[in-house]
Amino acid sequence: MHIPDNYLSPLSCAVTAGVAAPVLAYSVKKVKEAVRDNREMAPMLGVASSLSFLMMMFNVPVPGGTTAHAVGSVLLAILMGPYAASISVSVALILQAFLFGDGGILALGANILNMAIIMPFAGYAIYRFFQKRNLETIGVIISSYVGLNLAALATAIELGIQPILFNDGGVALYNPYGLSVTIPAMMFTHLAVAGFVEAFFTLVIFKFVKRISPEKIQGPVMEDKKQGHSIVTKLRYFIIFLLILTPLGLLAEGTAFGEWSNEELLEILNKTNPGALLPKGLERGFEFNSIFPDYTIPNTNLSIGYILSAVTAILIFFILGKIIQTVIQSKSKTNV
Repeated sequence: MHIPDNYLSPLSCAVTAGVAAPVLAYSVKKVKEAVRDNREMAPMLGVASSLSFLMMMFNVPVPGGTTAHAVGSVLLAILMGPYAASISVSVALILQAFLFGDGGILALGANILNMAIIMPFAGYAIYRFFQKRNLETIGVIISSYVGLNLAALATAIELGIQPILFNDGGVALYNPYGLSVTIPAMMFTHLAVAGFVEAFFTLVIFKFVKRISPEKIQGPVMEDKKQGHSIVTKLRYFIIFLLILTPLGLLAEGTAFGEWSNEELLEILNKTNPGALLPKGLERGFEFNSIFPDYTIPNTNLSIGYILSAVTAILIFFILGKIIQTVIQSKSKTNV
């Protein structure tokens, strides 16, 4: 679901970024207020980004030779509220793009809109609908499943409209596949496989939090200051557990639909149309060289590099959480 650069036109990137920006700005405002009221929210932001990042590293095979993964946006919305979830997942996506080349730099607006805005806000609304009717567990399952698939649908539409809106004499300039291809391909993957993986992760971690936080969850868990410290500490242990298991994400072979490199796409195009050329936007588009492309570390084997990439990200998220906590505390003292 991570759209690479050049699969969307510059205009599409600008529009999606323009839609995402005000939502993120308002989310930042709401999170600042939450951190001032509950100090544990700051480290939880780092923990939440780590959780989402790790969940996205567990690729699962999908029929057809592609892969898919969970995101964790709805889980974080249930634990912290949709505004904090939006910020945490956005930070994870930004780090993935710049440090590991997972998702495009110019396409960040689209990826944030899909996975860090549509998914947590829609999923949280569905969860609250069921929770208010004392159907909490069902709500967790359905909200996470539907939330992921809504994000996948948005991705499919963004990719699928490219050859319709941006072409040169009928030849696609960016993503070459129209809606008749992108929607079935994306939705089959996520309805049949990824949605269930998302629901499984969400339910397991939610039940884990419920066990260490026995009070009934009426709203975001982190609104309860007494429970906050315990949740942050226990989730850190859970993150270490997931970190050890991250090499399992390497077992799934193949590239997710719409996330191909230029070489992979050209090979796919030539299977159905020998002699096909890359769309001009992909061939001549923006290129960014990340530090650790595809979660690889120079001079290490694949599994070790995968783990070290995850460790690097978690340390960055931890530091960011500490910085936020320090800044908020210093402002609070100044205001006093």
